[in-house]
Amino acid sequence: MPDKSDKHGAKLDEEIGRETRGMVSGGHPTHAEEFKETEPFSDDPPADPDTAAADEREGSPPGMSAQDVESRSALARMLTGVRYPARQNELVRHAAEADASGELIERLRGLPRREYENVADVAEELGYGREERRY
Repeated sequence: MPDKSDKHGAKLDEEIGRETRGMVSGGHPTHAEEFKETEPFSDDPPADPDTAAADEREGSPPGMSAQDVESRSALARMLTGVRYPARQNELVRHAAEADASGELIERLRGLPRREYENVADVAEELGYGREERRY
């Protein structure tokens, strides 16, 4: 007796078998055949890595400049491991223990004494800008 599903009738089993025959028997190209496809190319000259990047780089969220993104990223790396909500003095202590620059520590000392919910909250208070909502 052929191996048939007991959840479907014989007619539905045969229909499913026909629909999946190409996948089962290898009717589609394999990854081994991808080498036959030509590589896309461009006539554009390669980008010079030594040239200054534009002020607004691709990927910067609306409401933030590229510098805001870089600064917020550096701040987030420096404050990795902080347990939020955190107070201003906890942020200063953590940054000092992480060998942050004196400038960053002074900026954190200048923050209002309140609880901060997350890195974005700290970054906004430092003036790095805040990402606008994307819909």
